[in-house]
Amino acid sequence: MLKERQEKRKSALNPRRQPVQQRARERTQQILDITARLLEEVGVDDLTTILIAKELGISVGSLYHYFPNKHAIMYALGERWLDEMTEGLKDIEAFDLESMSLEEFVEASVERMLAVYRAQKAVLPLAQALWSIPELRDLDEKHDMLVIHKMSAVFARLKLEGNKSELERIGRIYLESTHAVMLSVVSMKTARSKRSLEDLKAMTLALLKLHAADA
Repeated sequence: MLKERQEKRKSALNPRRQPVQQRARERTQQILDITARLLEEVGVDDLTTILIAKELGISVGSLYHYFPNKHAIMYALGERWLDEMTEGLKDIEAFDLESMSLEEFVEASVERMLAVYRAQKAVLPLAQALWSIPELRDLDEKHDMLVIHKMSAVFARLKLEGNKSELERIGRIYLESTHAVMLSVVSMKTARSKRSLEDLKAMTLALLKLHAADA
């Protein structure tokens, strides 16, 4: 009984704690969404906390309750991008890789990654920022290592030849080719995008066939 009364008093002292936390999470996501849109519209150099706050309809001081500066917002945006990339790679790992042909794998995996790139608004300027801004560069390195590590394990299950080091080398080639072309594909709004995507699939298939055990 005493414990119950104590819990009631504690609840009365902070009855709106959970809704406040929920509103904070929602506001954080709103800040990231607005930043992504502005990043696409004005680019990294012209993106400012003043502009972000104006679009949100809040003061810069209120914005600083969530993030101390522009780079902190972009860092969080980059982390969200990595989370989406991680989920996409998990889906690829969940494929029945041992029974798939290389052609089936390439088609399914490229389409899954394409969905990840298309889901991230302003993915091209974001990727450029992760590479070029020192405060964000560790996220670029995390992205590279994530893709290389996950895909080298996938390649082992696809029975590509080579030890761990060799498969990681192939993983890096896969990363550098697919990442560059994907950024181009999602940035183009013409028929060239479809042709480039088909070229990417052909390039990826050629790479994997070159290292396949029965090649």
